[in-house]
Amino acid sequence: MFERRLYHHLDWVLLGAVAVLTALGLLMIYSTTFDTFAGTVRPLFYKQLTAVGIGLVALLICVAVDYRTWAEYSLLLFGIIVAVLVYVLVFGDVGGGARRWISFGPANVQPSEFAKICLALVLAAFYAESRRGADNRADLAVSTIFMLVLAGLIAKEPDLGSAVALLPIFFGIVFLAGLRLRMLAIALAVALLVTPVAWRYALADYQRARIATFVNPEGDARGAGYQQIQARITVGSGGLVGKGFLQGTQGQYKFLPVAHNDFIYSVLAEEQGFVGVVVTLGLYLFVIVRSLEAARLAKDRLGAFLVVGLISGFTFQVIYNVTMSAGLAPVKGLTLPLMSYGGSSIIATLASFGLILNVRMRRFTN
Repeated sequence: MFERRLYHHLDWVLLGAVAVLTALGLLMIYSTTFDTFAGTVRPLFYKQLTAVGIGLVALLICVAVDYRTWAEYSLLLFGIIVAVLVYVLVFGDVGGGARRWISFGPANVQPSEFAKICLALVLAAFYAESRRGADNRADLAVSTIFMLVLAGLIAKEPDLGSAVALLPIFFGIVFLAGLRLRMLAIALAVALLVTPVAWRYALADYQRARIATFVNPEGDARGAGYQQIQARITVGSGGLVGKGFLQGTQGQYKFLPVAHNDFIYSVLAEEQGFVGVVVTLGLYLFVIVRSLEAARLAKDRLGAFLVVGLISGFTFQVIYNVTMSAGLAPVKGLTLPLMSYGGSSIIATLASFGLILNVRMRRFTN
């Protein structure tokens, strides 16, 4: 558990940057859920505020318990998350045509968000114990199975976005563990070769429609392309300094659907403008670079693998959400970490940073 002397080694700068992004997210969610006509905010904001509180507790727990202890129980945690994902497929709550959540009274939990942490833990522990590295085909096959089990269950919900988000975690760890660039190039070539088959047999009709809409959103401007077009309008309408907090028209008057979730970045751009976007992206870049420094300073391979896996997944989601909001990527249900609405997402993300802080804090321990 937490030793008082470790308090002095906690990375307060990284923690502060994470806190600022979380607070900024709460402000944007307040804005998008504010009822202009009634002068009140919707309950979604208070749900997110509660989730942030739970997330801070999760962060403290992940900091307090030695990351090596978490790794020791990684297989058990992996087994639990697999069982929970199977439970979701059979008994989970349905919403928007997908079965992704477990209901606990007024709250819904999305286990796929926590699967990302479990994958990073189990792969970090696996490669830390193996001295052969990811260049060994047997070890690479085992780690791939770990990833595919989780990705397959999540994709079955269906939640292709969260399933794909496991890939950066996997590749970040196996690359650091010694996978040669030649193998990555081969994997990319194979992926390109099977793309036509995947398009025909692996993707559902609505998923193919999303890609087609991304290529030509104006083809169905009032239907499938509406959200993407409105997102681009919202981003561009902010100008240099933005329209001001609670002053945006796209977000306030609901021209942009689910602005509090997948398109929170668009609302930020409208209200805070180019200046606000640059500051926010600068904060994200700082968090990523500071986390990578924690991996560099880690006292062992386990800590380095764990941090790289977690921050790889985080970076992928930031880049994808921002490019999606700008109309440069197909619309997919991937939140902007620390800012988008979503209780499970904010709790899992804060827990991840608890583990990253844990690794850096314990770099001087035995």
